[in-house]
Amino acid sequence: MNILGISANFHDAACCALKDGVLVAAAQEERFTRRKHDPSIPKFAFRYCLDQAGLTIADIDCVAYYEDPTKKLARQIWMAGPQILQNEMLLLRLDSRQVEQGIRTVLGYEGDIEFVDHHQAHIASSFYYSGFRESATFTIDGVGEWATTTYGHGHDGDIDIFEEVHFPHSLGLLYSTVTGYLGFEVNDGEYKVMGLAPYGAPRYQDQIERLLESAEGGGYTLNLKYFDFLRPDRMYSDELPTLLGEPPRQPESEIRQFHKDVAKSLQAFLERVLLEKVKYLHQRVPSENLCLAGGVALNCVANSRILREGPFKRLFIQPAAGDAGGALGAAAIAHRRRTGRRMRSSKLDDCFLGPEYSHQEIGSLLQSAGVCARDYRGNERDLIDAVVDRLAQGAVVGWFHGRMEFGPRALGARSIIADPRGPHMRDRINALVKQRESFRPFAPAVLESRAADHFELDHPSPFMLETCQVKSPLDLPAITHVDGSARIQTVSPRSNPRFAMLLEAFERRTGCPILLNTSFNMRGEPIVCDPVDALVCFVRSQLDTLVLDDFLIDNSAVSPEYRHLIVRYMKPSRSAIGNSVYTLF
Repeated sequence: MNILGISANFHDAACCALKDGVLVAAAQEERFTRRKHDPSIPKFAFRYCLDQAGLTIADIDCVAYYEDPTKKLARQIWMAGPQILQNEMLLLRLDSRQVEQGIRTVLGYEGDIEFVDHHQAHIASSFYYSGFRESATFTIDGVGEWATTTYGHGHDGDIDIFEEVHFPHSLGLLYSTVTGYLGFEVNDGEYKVMGLAPYGAPRYQDQIERLLESAEGGGYTLNLKYFDFLRPDRMYSDELPTLLGEPPRQPESEIRQFHKDVAKSLQAFLERVLLEKVKYLHQRVPSENLCLAGGVALNCVANSRILREGPFKRLFIQPAAGDAGGALGAAAIAHRRRTGRRMRSSKLDDCFLGPEYSHQEIGSLLQSAGVCARDYRGNERDLIDAVVDRLAQGAVVGWFHGRMEFGPRALGARSIIADPRGPHMRDRINALVKQRESFRPFAPAVLESRAADHFELDHPSPFMLETCQVKSPLDLPAITHVDGSARIQTVSPRSNPRFAMLLEAFERRTGCPILLNTSFNMRGEPIVCDPVDALVCFVRSQLDTLVLDDFLIDNSAVSPEYRHLIVRYMKPSRSAIGNSVYTLF
């Protein structure tokens, strides 16, 4: 049974391949098109998944799509209201057949298509990949077809959803609305709000609490006087700035203490509501296990509080918990429908599901580009030692190795790494390499076996989806947030042997089993996918060294002529979303 799962047409389009119940490939379309959050039908990711699985399009038994276009159309028509009758273009766009037409025409696929409800796809992307035989399930996002929050129980290969909250009432939309008010991009900047929150105090808690009223059980309602989900440019009404006492922040303008305090108030409120609803869920499903999914499940601070203070002993979130991961869930449900069996139920331990490139491909690229590189093929130990030499001397290194990660986090395949002990390292990377806001923290990658010595963490956290307090005897200013926390990634030799080897060698040299790890990209761009992307990003940025699998390139070895050509002719990637909204689409 060969099934390809697809998410598309809103943001973060992706494709995955499920071959005989085993996940063999997954990738986001943005990595190939270089258009951040690309929502398009994922033709390049589709082609990659076929190649990686060793399939042709004729071998596909089914394409599974991550939402039901007909159910979604009902919400779109409701939102459009009377204007739909006067707007011919809107009428043409509001067509539930467009999804199937896109799959047929863009992908050239003529076989069966399975449509899966959006929240079913979300929670299946967690439960079926968790390794749990049974679990409570909780999905929180902006909106699917109608559902915005769902409560369920996974057991015996099935998922039973027993309660839902429907649009326009949505915790995800509330968080995104305030994200837009604070001047950040919706569907992109929510994690910036989370990172900004520790700099503030919850001075606006009372005002934020007026935005939502909790109801009995799992329910809640938004106070809709503060929201306007029909506007094309923003999600809040004029009442929200009045409530908070300040006009909206303009993008890229100064971030003042007011904005930090609003961020803190919002984050604290989200955590409180989620804890309340998780406790309710445990009353209905008294399991030891919890599977989380949906865009709100990428809020790693809230995840940690749920695990630390909630009633569940174990928590699983797959690395692409947002819409991209819906492709995994859609494929898993289609497999269950067609075979009557659950897909292979081992736990998803790593997310290295994307493309990889051969030594020959990389060597040919470097030769044709005229870039002088050190060749360490067949000599991994010397390569590791050379990288450690540079890291220990304060170098910032682009690290490209093996298969690309699936999801929004770089986890040691497409990473920028550095010594976390440097007092100025965080500011240097923020200002020169990543070109991003100075308040945003960087994450530590730590050997799994050494994590408990340096962080208040007693279990693996391989996907960088939890935070914890730093307790290390080492001074780690580059990865310690203002509140003493860190968004941790534990690294196991089983899932990423070369990255673990690097951490082990760095510890032998310095006594520190930790590296700063951030995504290999510049601001506003997707994470690099192939060696060309990596080389271009290396040249355009202020990275000191680039490791392309077994090749090492120092910045000083790149000729001024080559650097000039890259900077002059390579256009930065562009985002596929704006600063505003969940639209009709």
